[in-house]
Amino acid sequence: MPVPELRADEVLVEIHAAGINLLDSKIRNGEFKLILPYKTPFVLGHDVAGVVIKVGVRVQRFKVGDEVYARPADHRIGTFADFIAIKEADVALKPKKLSMEEAASIPLVGLTAWQALVEKGRLKKGQKVFIQAGSGGVGTFAIQLAKYLGATVATTTSAANIGLVKSLGADVVIDYEKDDLEKILHGYDLVLNSQDGKTLEKSLRVLKPGGKLISISGPPDPDFAEEIGAPWFVKLIMRLLSLGVRKKAKRVKVGFSFLFMKANGSQLKEIADLINSGAIKPAIDKVFPFEQTNDAMAYVETGRAQGKVVIKIK
Repeated sequence: MPVPELRADEVLVEIHAAGINLLDSKIRNGEFKLILPYKTPFVLGHDVAGVVIKVGVRVQRFKVGDEVYARPADHRIGTFADFIAIKEADVALKPKKLSMEEAASIPLVGLTAWQALVEKGRLKKGQKVFIQAGSGGVGTFAIQLAKYLGATVATTTSAANIGLVKSLGADVVIDYEKDDLEKILHGYDLVLNSQDGKTLEKSLRVLKPGGKLISISGPPDPDFAEEIGAPWFVKLIMRLLSLGVRKKAKRVKVGFSFLFMKANGSQLKEIADLINSGAIKPAIDKVFPFEQTNDAMAYVETGRAQGKVVIKIK
């Protein structure tokens, strides 16, 4: 591929490491065509850590030589490569404490957790939050962020990962293979849903009246369709897709909303501050060499990774 063209408000980053997310395989498989109609061929990859090697004429906050990390904006992705051009607004200085591989594991999951718990969920000290799949990429970050915010955290995981999620700060741990979450959890303020429809329905019932369920695994709702300026037929599809769950949420007097994480450099700066202070640590399962990117993707798709999977490019 040619080195990307640099726009006035962008920085050119030489990529040292890239995180792999389930989103990459879902986009490759066409599952998000409705939301992200990418035209092939295109380069995958939503997480990056690297060094700025060139800046656009309007860039003010970064200079050549800065070590940075980012989640590039939708339609500007492509971190499984040597170079990428990213909008200045989507970039932040890499947390000083972290290696390139560790930093590359953070942006997408960090922003997802931040936008769910802080921005949308407004999680406060003393509240109770249920974070599904605590040993996954989003889960390992969200547990630590929720604990930093002063919440009581419940999570689900397999027996093999109970030690991991407890070490991250989970207060209530449910072995999803043998325990029924509905029988254990009651009166929760917030749920971060990342699992299937069946788990979503059960999770609605663990919330107290007025509680909120924020789903990062769908179904997309009318507010989200509005937010992305979707055409009328897509708005209609999203309304129908989420109709059942919205009705169920209304019945038990709780809120439901869909979150599709957005690139945000200023939030990444706040996340870097938390990491530099020691409040949050990256959880990495494996680092693959760039030549094994397809193997790394296949490993992420098994759903068995403890934390994040990263590819080392430089």
